[in-house]
Parts: sequence; C-alpha cells; structure tokens
Amino acid sequence: MRLIPLAVAGLLALTACTATREAPPTLGAQPKPSAAGTEPAAAALPPASLELWHGFSTDAEVKAFEDAIAGFNKKFPQIKVVAKKGIQDDQITSAIRSGKAPDVAASFTTDNVAQWCKSGAFQDLTPVIQQDGIDLSVLPAASRSYTEFEGKRCTMPLLADAYGLYYNKALMKGSEPPKTLSELTELTKKLTVRDADGTIKVAGFIPSFQYYENSPSHLGPMTGAKWYNEDGTSAIGSDPAWKQLLTWQKELVDWYGYANLEKFRKSLGDEWGAEHPFFKGKVAMIVDGEWRNAMIANDPKAKTLDYGTAPLPVADDKPDLYGSGFTAGTVIGVPKGAKNPQHAWELVKYLTTDTDSLVTLSNALRNVPTTKAAAESPKLANDANFKTFLDIFAHPKTSTLPANVNSVFNQDAFSTFLTSWEKGSVKDLDAGLKDVDKRINDKLKLSGG
Repeated sequence: MRLIPLAVAGLLALTACTATREAPPTLGAQPKPSAAGTEPAAAALPPASLELWHGFSTDAEVKAFEDAIAGFNKKFPQIKVVAKKGIQDDQITSAIRSGKAPDVAASFTTDNVAQWCKSGAFQDLTPVIQQDGIDLSVLPAASRSYTEFEGKRCTMPLLADAYGLYYNKALMKGSEPPKTLSELTELTKKLTVRDADGTIKVAGFIPSFQYYENSPSHLGPMTGAKWYNEDGTSAIGSDPAWKQLLTWQKELVDWYGYANLEKFRKSLGDEWGAEHPFFKGKVAMIVDGEWRNAMIANDPKAKTLDYGTAPLPVADDKPDLYGSGFTAGTVIGVPKGAKNPQHAWELVKYLTTDTDSLVTLSNALRNVPTTKAAAESPKLANDANFKTFLDIFAHPKTSTLPANVNSVFNQDAFSTFLTSWEKGSVKDLDAGLKDVDKRINDKLKLSGG
C-alpha cells in the first residue's frame, strides 16, 4: 500500500446534483438497536447484503480482506458482504454521482478525503461514532487528521503507512544509522562510490525529490515543515522549515553533481520490482514505507539482504523530532446513496476498531494497524524492523499531509517547483517558494476557499 495521487475532477459537482428519486436512508436517521457504548445484538439488524469496494487486487490482499470480513460475518451472520476488488477513487466518485454507490468504499489515498467530506459524497460518521460511544483517542492525532475535513469525519482509518529509513548493513560497514541531517550528509559522502569521471557506482543516499518515495510530504517531517496555515492557505513560503530542508537537499545534490545524480537515478530498476537498487546494493540508505519489509521478505533474491530500519534523520537543531515521520493510509467510509447505511457502518466500525480484524489485515498486508490495542496485540506479527514503523506511527510528532480540497494540485505544484530547484533553475529560493504559495492560494480561491 502506498499513496498514489488520483484525479479528483468532478467531485465538487456532487453537491450540485438534484435528487430525482426517493432519498436513500442516511446514517443517524435510523433507530439504533442498542444503547450508546454497547454492541448491537446481532439479531437486531435485519438481513441485508452489503457491497464493499476496495483497491486491493493481489491474491494475498484479497484473501486478507476476506479473512477480516469472515470475522464480521461471525458477529453478523445475517449480513452478506460482497467485496469488489481493484477499485480506484474515480470509480467510487462516478458511482456516487450516478446514484449507484456501494454501501462501503475504501481508498488507498487520503487525497480525496476533503472533497468527499465537503461535498457529502461520503456520509458524516460523527453521529454514529457518538451514538456508539467510540473513543477516537485510540487513534493517533495524525490518523484522525487525514480522515476528516473542517470538523466533518466522513472516513475512518483502516491501515496506515509510516515512513522511515532503511539501511544496508553490509554497505554501512558498522556505521550507525544517522539521526541528524548533518550525519546523513557525512555518511552519504562516506558510503558513495564513484569513478574518476564522477559516475556513481553506489550512492550513500539519493537526495533527489524525483527518486521513488522522496516526495516533499515524506521528507518534510525531517525539519518539521508544514503545508498549510490554519486558514487553509499555503505555508510553504512562510515556514522556514521548508527552506531549511531544501537548502540541505540542494547542497547534497550539488556535491554529487546534478547531471551525475540524474544519470544514476535514471539507470536504476523499478521501485516495485526485483531490481530495486536497495535490493541490489546500489543505494545504502533509502526513505520508504513499512511495506518494504514484506517486499524484501517475499523476494527470493532480496530476502537474504542484511538490513535495518530506523526513524528519519532530522534537522540538527530539532532533536525532539527524532523518532517521528510521515504517516497516511487507507481510509474507509459509507458513500452517499448506500442502500444499507446502518449495516455499512457496522462493517466500517468492525474493520477499523476491532483488534482481531486489524491484526488479521496487518499480518497479511504488513501495513501498520491504526489502534493502540492492535499495535500492542500479541497476535501481531512483529520484529525489530517492523517495530520501527509502529513506533514512528505512534510518535506524538509524527505528521501527515492535512486534508485539502486541492490536495493533488498542491502536491503537483510543489513537486514541479522542486524539480526546477534541484536542477539549479531557481535562483531565488524565497521568491520561488512564495510563487508556489500563490499558485496554491489562487487555486483555493477558485475552489471557494
């Protein structure tokens, strides 16, 4: 599982649709079969068939979902769940607009949460959360943040991703993983192997924002950089943490030489294949998500790799950030037009709060379970390399990309600037970041922000 920005065109149009048929039932409008804080009796809900859409597609992923659903069926044997795999966000949105929404929908990305909440495409879960006495403090603040928008919670976190540092122990030659950016720079230079003409044979660390998981959202936590001000406007140009990160990054790019670094980067294998440069010993340290542990274990050639994991290095003047990182993950909710919203909510609640269900999914998919009880469960498959990401996820300073109606546009605008920055086309960093602010804020105004 990883974050993949998806198209959001047409989401706002959902609010402009006028119903021409009898309005479907909504959450909170139906009587509950039990008092707040208690579990509903299984027999209290009438028989129903639920349609669940999710993005998982491999046999292992689909089986994991089926196993979790099997636990729900034991609790509610009268509710049949029909799961549809490989569904993307645009398909969910189109189905809602056409009045053919599934009862439950899950998404790999958090990029569309703001639009779904604002437009009403996904129903507000707050009434039933309160009705059932669910304590959301069992979820870290970052998870609560990326599943709601402007006080409306229209999704719940299913499983999470956390980002940290992977390092090749053989290439490190006894060196400890770096804890600060200056240590990362020093170790990068020590471990890099080059020919006399500058051609890179082994890179200690690749600082390019164009490399695999090195997006600004994933690296920003190293300096505590923030994306938005409280009013939703861009903070990229005013938060000195971004300038601190970019200055460090560009100095390391220049040490390699941009042309040399680009030649090396473009020669590397597929991020999702067996030729990954970390597997091949071509890169000593990488930023990546917790799922890489499973990919290493499942690859016949890579499973013997001697590696370790650690939190991301942080700015030298911000040691309190060490141990934190970036998190996001899969979200799940009840779309507008669901035929059986109360039944759907019981499924969403089970998948996102039941400890055994979360552990089942985590053990099969090797993503981070979102509740404290699941993370501490003795049934959770755990080892030192995976525990790193459990700790990062639970760290109080771990951050996320806050929900925003223009999330995909904003990330693309910043990433476009960063490509120009690292190649040396930007002469005035302050002015360039201010221009990114302007693009993001102008788009926000057009969106009614």
